[in-house]
Amino acid sequence: MPSNDARNLLQCAVPAAAAGAVAVAVSGAVAGGKGALGAAAGAALAILFMGIGLYVLQWTAKTLPQLFQAMGLMLYVVQLLLLLIFVALFKDTSLFNVKAFAVSLVAATVVWMAAQARAHLKARIFYVDPEAVKSERSEKTGLPS
Repeated sequence: MPSNDARNLLQCAVPAAAAGAVAVAVSGAVAGGKGALGAAAGAALAILFMGIGLYVLQWTAKTLPQLFQAMGLMLYVVQLLLLLIFVALFKDTSLFNVKAFAVSLVAATVVWMAAQARAHLKARIFYVDPEAVKSERSEKTGLPS
């Protein structure tokens, strides 16, 4: 994984994991061990899904840049639908506190998306290739490179 991709992953995963840790602590205090377990499962699931989505999105940007925007929109819709399906599947479980699971899942997902938006806004992404602009100028003016 190139360093820029790893940096993006860290800028998203660390705040989401911190939100998950807060959710585990609060759920543990409010609902006991089952609440902490549910919050941990929800945060882990959100980080897993969003991490896989970030990987797919970065792969698409490198290999199929013409599909990047459409893939991004489709990816977020699919992720949110899959997370909704997980909440529906575990709504009657007795393994953990379902409310803590759902709240932690939503909180970690929202924090991940906010961190990803912030990381994208802070990234220095050229919209013009400086090397191409340099070579075009030297071709037009006849100056050596």
